[in-house]
Amino acid sequence: MYKVFIDNKLIVFIHTNDLSTVNLQLKSKEVERVKDLKGLLEVSGINNPLYLTSKKPFEEFNRLFKDYKYIEAAGGIVQRKKSFLVIKRKGLWDIPKGKIEKEELPEVACIREIAEECGIDGHQITRPLVNTYHVMNWKGQKALKKTFWFMLRYNGSKEVTPALEEEITEVVWMKEDELLGIRSNTFGSINEVLDAFMD
Repeated sequence: MYKVFIDNKLIVFIHTNDLSTVNLQLKSKEVERVKDLKGLLEVSGINNPLYLTSKKPFEEFNRLFKDYKYIEAAGGIVQRKKSFLVIKRKGLWDIPKGKIEKEELPEVACIREIAEECGIDGHQITRPLVNTYHVMNWKGQKALKKTFWFMLRYNGSKEVTPALEEEITEVVWMKEDELLGIRSNTFGSINEVLDAFMD
């Protein structure tokens, strides 16, 4: 199964045999291009995703996004005592992350990007969380972004510095209930990360 967020609308590529009856489903082979799904995506949502069924969901996923630029990023939820690091970017709550550089491992990129975006040092990965996909505009073209998410531990100072050049206006430490409370003012893919965190 592959989940892709497009403008906070969710498409799920799933094997035909794994799907029970749902309202929004379509055989993937009947779709030529992602933009052909626009009408169905308008009535879908996080709790009512559009399912594209296929006997070969991986191949269909690759076929529909073959013309998109592929980008990889990494980030994570940083825990300090009983608080968690959250950023605000473009008016929405987010979890720090960024693009993986050429020949860089996701784990290394995760540590680097969190340091750059939040101004902390000494954070360490404790475990992987989940991988997410979402569609974005990248330098004037459509791109499919895969983000590797991790859970991290941090024992340093609670002082943080937002990377204003990255359009980050706030960096804050939140208690767990506050972290889970950002769901209504964040990106769809971040809700996937929060679900993985809760599991």
